[in-house]
Amino acid sequence: MLQQILHDMYIDPELLAELNEEQKQILFYKMREEQLRRWKEREEKARMEEAMLRKTARRKQSNGKHVQWLRGKDSEVWVWVMGEAPGDKPYEQISEELIAERARQQAQKEAEELWRQKEAEITKKFRDAMAQEKARIVAEKWKIEMEDRKAAKLEEKKIQEELKKREEEERQKGEEQIRQQEEIRAKELYLSLKQAQQHSQHSDDDQEWEEQLRRSKAADEERSHKARRARDEYRRQSLRAIQKGRVAGLSHLFQGTSLNNDQEIKLNNNSASPLLPLSVASSSIWERPSRPFSRDVIIRWFREEQIPRRAGFERNTNRIAQWFHGIISRQEAEELLMNKSEGTFLVRVSEKIWGYALSYRQQSGFRHFLVDASGDFYSFLGVDPNRHATLTDLIDFHKEEIITSSGGELLLEPCGQQKNPPDYSPLFE
Repeated sequence: MLQQILHDMYIDPELLAELNEEQKQILFYKMREEQLRRWKEREEKARMEEAMLRKTARRKQSNGKHVQWLRGKDSEVWVWVMGEAPGDKPYEQISEELIAERARQQAQKEAEELWRQKEAEITKKFRDAMAQEKARIVAEKWKIEMEDRKAAKLEEKKIQEELKKREEEERQKGEEQIRQQEEIRAKELYLSLKQAQQHSQHSDDDQEWEEQLRRSKAADEERSHKARRARDEYRRQSLRAIQKGRVAGLSHLFQGTSLNNDQEIKLNNNSASPLLPLSVASSSIWERPSRPFSRDVIIRWFREEQIPRRAGFERNTNRIAQWFHGIISRQEAEELLMNKSEGTFLVRVSEKIWGYALSYRQQSGFRHFLVDASGDFYSFLGVDPNRHATLTDLIDFHKEEIITSSGGELLLEPCGQQKNPPDYSPLFE
């Protein structure tokens, strides 16, 4: 299952939700390692192709095709340096003109914005003054007799002309002020742009890229540290398990510890079950799909592949283990564990993968671990280097050894059935 995830570089969101945080971290770390491996492989392939192209180009050149340089009157290679030929402006002058133009455009833009604001202020000022004056005249002349109203209108017209004249004068004065500010601002912008051109080493884009790179490296280092710590803990568990003869070997995904021949012989002898597997009738040849897609296919998989391997049975007996449950959901598992003490656990048949889910009661909640049974061994998906020969071996092993270094989970008390018939009945019918 893990190899398939690394091959596709994709994990189904529903399957990802079944993993705990430590399993997710290590799985993402492994996917990152696979990405780097593929990237290096592509880079090496591109490098080899480029070398091959250069070699081919050299071979073609040796066949008579070559570059001939244009030569001048002095028989030397003709060279034209921009800015140094007759009629060309010096580079410094071109640079100065570009900076001056940028400063002028910026200052002009700022001046236009200032003038819009100034013009709005002037218009509002004289419109308000006109309205106030008109209101005053109306108030004063309202009660004057009819023959005097013509004089009032003349006076009003005179005042309006005076106000317009003052408005025009103030507009001209404002325009002059804006023009002077524009010239001053253009000089300031020119100096600042010139200074930035001389002293700037990195652009804002470069700084943002460096910050993103720093955060990415820090996140990679954190994931690497967590994965390394988990691997060290699992490797320690594996050594103890090998000494006890309780596991079938180590996954090749966690290199670094290997068995000698004597240990392998002892391991195989201890893993053998004294009971013969239960026989299961099969009406046709079983070809397992890549993933479970229905409850019926899960039941068939369990009957034809798991019962012969004695999954869910107590060691050396034909009794169903107390911790074993059927195809129940995560919510049902948490309801069974709700009022239990810390360390209580159960194993349920998974609907997401060919395997099981171990549900564990913590002091502050629940944890769920996927157990991969798609091969010929049992191990926690993505993080466990121990290959247990039977499901019972995995459970017994973690009664003495913690599951994760961060959680310190020990399987202390099995959670039994609360229904009659048991929820695993359809698996054995």
